[in-house]
Amino acid sequence: MTIPGNAYAKGNELAGKVALVTGAAKNIGRATALALAAGGAAVAINTKSSKEDAEKVAQEIRAGGGRAGVYVADIADGKQVKSMCDAILAEFGRIDILVLNASVRSEKPFTELTYDEWRLPLGITLDGAFFCAQACLPSMLANGGGAIVTLGGMQSLSGAAKRVNGSVAKHGLVGFTRGIAREFGDRNIRANCIAPGTMNTTRAAGRSARPEPTGIPLKRYGEAEEIASVVRFLAGPGASFLTGQSIQVNGGQMMF
Repeated sequence: MTIPGNAYAKGNELAGKVALVTGAAKNIGRATALALAAGGAAVAINTKSSKEDAEKVAQEIRAGGGRAGVYVADIADGKQVKSMCDAILAEFGRIDILVLNASVRSEKPFTELTYDEWRLPLGITLDGAFFCAQACLPSMLANGGGAIVTLGGMQSLSGAAKRVNGSVAKHGLVGFTRGIAREFGDRNIRANCIAPGTMNTTRAAGRSARPEPTGIPLKRYGEAEEIASVVRFLAGPGASFLTGQSIQVNGGQMMF
């Protein structure tokens, strides 16, 4: 099952809004950028190193009549994040939606992890959330509100062998999301976390093969566009009374 990027229903529920999507060159990030653009938002596409792929996403948005820009920055670096957000504000004038999608995934036995390997997902996921939210919140607050959507994972609750560092990072992201929701709710800032299930996306070299989807009631893996459609909903007016939630989008693989 594949949902083409141009299959998103066109709408205007996000018209006038500007969204920053981190790690938006490929997979869920790419699909999210396209989904938000289909909803009428201008999209700032962040990437650390895949500039060519990010430019293709921007070109696709522009070809559909939308507005998009590409911003190269390592979100684990506070100075780079500030420069990126200053550039977005200079081009688009505001930031209303922040989607924290960028992450790194690897597999290695816990007893073999170096400290730098332990820190890598924590830096991108948690430090990146800190730097990006601090840089974006002033614009959201000045404009009467905004939406932050974080991309967690099932491993934040279930844990994952050989991915202890990633599990910790994603679990921390849930706490970050709820803390932001509590602190800024009275100023119309909503924050929610999506926990994707096993997705049919491009996998990094070295990662183990996906098992057969025997434990998924829907009997298939998810598509990036199915996560992106939930991001679009959470960023829009239809989710105006929804905040501080961790939403499992996994075909029933985990149920609560």
